[in-house]
Amino acid sequence: MQETGTIRLFKRGPTAELRLVVFAALALCLLVVDARFSVFEPARQAISVTLYPFQRLMLAPRDAVEFFNDWTDAAKLARSEKEALQRQRIELAQLSTHAAQLATENEQLRRLLNVADEVTQPSVAVEVLYEPANAFAHHLIFNKGSSSGIRPGMPVIDEGGIVGQIVRVTPFTAEGALLTDDRVSIPVQVLRNGLRVIAFGGNVSGKVEVRYLTDNVDIVPGDTLITSGIGGLFPAGLSVAVVDRITPDPASGFAVAEATPLSHPERHRHFLVLLVDVSPEDLDQESLSHGSKTAD
Repeated sequence: MQETGTIRLFKRGPTAELRLVVFAALALCLLVVDARFSVFEPARQAISVTLYPFQRLMLAPRDAVEFFNDWTDAAKLARSEKEALQRQRIELAQLSTHAAQLATENEQLRRLLNVADEVTQPSVAVEVLYEPANAFAHHLIFNKGSSSGIRPGMPVIDEGGIVGQIVRVTPFTAEGALLTDDRVSIPVQVLRNGLRVIAFGGNVSGKVEVRYLTDNVDIVPGDTLITSGIGGLFPAGLSVAVVDRITPDPASGFAVAEATPLSHPERHRHFLVLLVDVSPEDLDQESLSHGSKTAD
């Protein structure tokens, strides 16, 4: 049986302003109670535990992107560190090699200074610029020329002895023919007995030769050849070579002494050019000796 009641023609509740005030007061009370008495801490913990799986699920895409970025950055960092270490190793190796090279050059320069103190002629220190690519000539190009007083015909020496002779100059460079070049001939003498002979650039690479020796000539393997000073271009007493062997030539009836130079132009970069007085007569005689040697 339906229960009857009075019919309300107008239905009206609290106003919006009143509800706002009530809810604001309620919220303020809850804040004060929670701050002072921690009454709602268990409820907060329960809600946090319930919501945690949903939080992780929502944050999973962000975590995946961050993990991928971290892995990519770590790979890039490892690669860059590896490249930096490799570059450091190369640079350290270059520095070590350069330091060793400088130490070697300094040692050689000190020996050259000792040689410069021993020789009476003034000298100019030169450095090798490059070696011309010529299989038939043994030449070096130096970094100083006629502006430094260098002239064709002047001898080039190192701490071992005679290296060669200047054959061509420009204002700022000089070209030197090595002792083993067939354009160079040097009056020498045997240190042991004073026998005077002429040393030529050898037919064998890296050797010099004393030619046209008779059977009774007093020269044996192991003899040291030094400059005799004859001709005026090469000062007397500079080391030239050591005799290796004597080879007879049945066709000509003479013997040839093969010798190894005591200088080492292939090892060093710095040399001394002796500023000897080169007269036109000396150069003419030198040209004649080259011409007669070529004719032979």
